[in-house]
Amino acid sequence: MTGLNHALHDGYTDLIYVLLPVWQAEFALSYGLLALLRGLYAGAMAGLQIPVGRIAERIDGRIILIAGTVLSALGYVFAGFSGGVIGLGLALALSGAGSSTQHPIASAAVSRAYGAGARGPLGIYNFSGDLGKAAIPAATSILLVIMSWRHALLALAFAGLLVAICIALWMPSVGKGAEHKAAAAPRREGTGGGFPWLLAIGILDTAVRMGFLTFLPFLLRDKGAALPTNGLALALVFIGGAAGKFTCGWLGERVGTLRTVLITEGGTAALIVAVLVLPLTPAIVLLPLLGVMLNGTSSVLYGTVPELTPPHQTERAFALFYTGTIGSGAVAPVLYGVLGDALGPTLATAATALTALAICPLAVALARHLADDPTAA
Repeated sequence: MTGLNHALHDGYTDLIYVLLPVWQAEFALSYGLLALLRGLYAGAMAGLQIPVGRIAERIDGRIILIAGTVLSALGYVFAGFSGGVIGLGLALALSGAGSSTQHPIASAAVSRAYGAGARGPLGIYNFSGDLGKAAIPAATSILLVIMSWRHALLALAFAGLLVAICIALWMPSVGKGAEHKAAAAPRREGTGGGFPWLLAIGILDTAVRMGFLTFLPFLLRDKGAALPTNGLALALVFIGGAAGKFTCGWLGERVGTLRTVLITEGGTAALIVAVLVLPLTPAIVLLPLLGVMLNGTSSVLYGTVPELTPPHQTERAFALFYTGTIGSGAVAPVLYGVLGDALGPTLATAATALTALAICPLAVALARHLADDPTAA
């Protein structure tokens, strides 16, 4: 049930990319305003991560997950009935608030259950989110061919309510924070002090991913892609991202966090440049591999959070990490959107490649604090 819920919320988050060109045509929005709409959802989701983590220490996490899923679905109901950009923005913020419940509770539960072996299960948990990222935007593109975007959102909201009902009926109690602490399994510990480096890498990595995805539909449109092709392209990126969760998790266990991050971020920069300069068909062919690189770093970073934090602070550490990364997902598209208005989408997308390269020296600093790195003390 947790995996299904993760798939729904991640799919809700990323279906917005499919709708950006539709909203631009209907409401005559600039790139900056389009990015702001995306940022409202991500900002609401990020801003409530830490409060949700604290509430989960007192209330059964299953109840919080049910309430959050219902709230996210209702947000899309209101978006479907919105009559202007202000109402649409408020509805997206409401849906984002509901999605804030999902990440810190489920991630901490997996980490505590598996202890030192949590990297693999966390990768599987994150993989379920990528399934939603691939399926829901693709399904939305199909729905947009046969119905209006407003009716499509109502159909997706109904699916969210069904997921909430499934959680209520079949998901066991997550339990309270004290109960999880008592059952925590032993786990590998690093040298300590590396969490700020990890958080900085997570913030920049998310900025690269969100900035690129904001401009991808417009880049492909300028190359001649139709709306269904844009939906397919996004699905290919997210399918590649799902594969990246497994591939880079396996790679990180064998070659270490540092080398894995250098590979994924360097590959991301190179492939973004390739997508910019290539014609439509070869650019689309590269998108699954680009998805592997875009999401590969995050798979390694999620599994590193427990290693750099005391066991009794796991929920708060995940909440802080998700607040930083999702907050970056809210702010970065706005900044890149303003850059896109000033310089055009091509140069703004090139800036995301430069941001990926800027992560590499931060990864070198982080490696000194990790138990899986040969330079760690």
